[in-house]
Amino acid sequence: MDPQAALADFVARHPRLMVLTGAGVSTESGIPDYRDANGDWKRPQPVTYQAFTGDEGTRQRYWARSLLGWSTMAHARPGAAHLALARLEAAGHVELLLTQNVDGLHGAAGSRQVVDLHGRIDTVVCLACGTRSPRAALQQDLVARNPLFASLSAGAAPDGDADLEHADFSRFQVPPCSRCGGMLKPDVVFFGESVPRERVAQAMAALQRADALLVVGSSLMVYSGYRFALAAAEQHKPIAALNLGRTRADALLALKVELPIGAALAALPG
Repeated sequence: MDPQAALADFVARHPRLMVLTGAGVSTESGIPDYRDANGDWKRPQPVTYQAFTGDEGTRQRYWARSLLGWSTMAHARPGAAHLALARLEAAGHVELLLTQNVDGLHGAAGSRQVVDLHGRIDTVVCLACGTRSPRAALQQDLVARNPLFASLSAGAAPDGDADLEHADFSRFQVPPCSRCGGMLKPDVVFFGESVPRERVAQAMAALQRADALLVVGSSLMVYSGYRFALAAAEQHKPIAALNLGRTRADALLALKVELPIGAALAALPG
């Protein structure tokens, strides 16, 4: 059976899928990913929670790069993969869509049963008072305070980052929380930070109800996603992966399909 037919057969035989998506779903929307086909880092690892909260210079560097990288996220639109998964849900085949991505594109494509495992980059949270606010509003403040940085150009990097190096970040002004003056952070799970327990619990409950796990566009190298493959295997539920390259769960898979993700999903019946 050819790979496309095998994928269609897997979906047909397992009408209640839990779908776990990663960065490979959004690359066709112009959002760069972190890893290569072997699952190795293409660039330095992202900033950790501990570095962000513990060092002013790290926060200045982060927000300076975010100022330049935000437009990539703000202007990204759902691609063929997002739209196909929304159709799959509308047809009743998706118990839950669990995404490791922070771009919000599954919701924009029409998917409703979505858990953003790692949060959303379009929201900012104050670590002191817990107030959440739109990232787009913060962008205006960042530009107003830092016009020289706003005039720079830099290549797009994953998750709204930008490849800006060798700048004097000590001059960058980071806005405080407008309500309490506290530290602002993107409402996403940084490396070194734990995924909220309620998200994990919601996803595990959905996996219990599902017939199978379909991994799309993720190497599963990060444990926060890999744990769901381990749980599916422990529950003797079949796992399929549609991914261009190696995954951490390759030994657990009932089916591995290495095809362009958007086209492969768009070709599914229904």
